[in-house]
Amino acid sequence: MKHRLERVNEVLKRELGSAMTRELTFAGALVTVHAVEVSPDLKHADVYISVIGNEAQTKAAMSKLEDQRAHLQRDVSKRVVLKFMPHFHFHLDDSIERGARIMDLLGKIDVPEDAEHQPDEEQ
Repeated sequence: MKHRLERVNEVLKRELGSAMTRELTFAGALVTVHAVEVSPDLKHADVYISVIGNEAQTKAAMSKLEDQRAHLQRDVSKRVVLKFMPHFHFHLDDSIERGARIMDLLGKIDVPEDAEHQPDEEQ
């Protein structure tokens, strides 16, 4: 049963991303479906959305998705045949931004050159 939910998650992710591309436009922001997690009874789906843009664009994109939720569900239900079409719950996923910030901080670490080339004396 677990594998079926994983397949449903992937199909909904792909079709919802396609529907968003076809039906919606987001001014100046890049909006992608990062992940979909469907409940075991197929009645609810948590949709994790990544938005690359400033905070105003992020709020506008999430608001637009909430406003167009029913339309997106209807469009996806025409392409994916399930016993129940899950109710989409959109959540902002900022893991990409956090990862970029961590990479930036790691790039700023100053490592002394002599520490890089010295072999461990304890070995």
